[in-house]
Amino acid sequence: MKKLIALLAGLLLAVSAGAVMAKEDKAADKKPVAEAKGKKSEEKLDINTATDKELAALPGIGQARAAAIIKGRPYKGKDELVEKKILTKTLYDKIKEQIIAKQ
Repeated sequence: MKKLIALLAGLLLAVSAGAVMAKEDKAADKKPVAEAKGKKSEEKLDINTATDKELAALPGIGQARAAAIIKGRPYKGKDELVEKKILTKTLYDKIKEQIIAKQ
């Protein structure tokens, strides 16, 4: 009986340790993804080359404004979005840190 209890206790300990290690592995797997997302969010979206889907993903842009941005290309500077009346100044101020107009 003592051997059976000891065996069950050992088995329970091994299963618990395996579960903890599995959680640690999953947490370790998520770190590179989070870091990659962070790097990607630091990159600015080029309004001269971005796709309509990429532009539409910007806050407040949507499909219609994305199409207007594409139609107005090329841009010498990102502020031309306001000058050409494609975006309002308020909306431009919300996204200006996320975009760039490369030549």
